Amino acid sequence: MITTAQLRAARAMIGLSIEELAEAASVSGNSIRDAEASTGNAEPELSRKLKHALESRGIIFVATGQQDASGPGVRLHQQRADEGIRPQNLNSTNDD
Repeated sequence: MITTAQLRAARAMIGLSIEELAEAASVSGNSIRDAEASTGNAEPELSRKLKHALESRGIIFVATGQQDASGPGVRLHQQRADEGIRPQNLNSTNDD
C-alpha cells in the first residue's frame, strides 16, 4: 500500500495532473484529491489502481526498510537516454 505522501510525490515527479492520473487509473479526480489531502495510506483498491498507473510511467515505490532506513519514498526508474539518429542512418528525409 502506498502512502498519500508517496502519491503526491510520485505524481509531482512525473508532472502528471490529477485528471491525467484519474484517466490512467480509471478513478475519479475527486478520489485522488481526497487521497492526496488526507494523511496515512490511501484506501486499498484506490491505492492498487494508482500504484499500477504510476509504475507504468516509471515510478518506483520504496517501502520502509527497502534500500535504506529512511522510510517510504518514490524514485524514478532510470530511463535510457535518447541517442538520436545514428550517423549511418542520417539522410535527407530525417534532416531537421
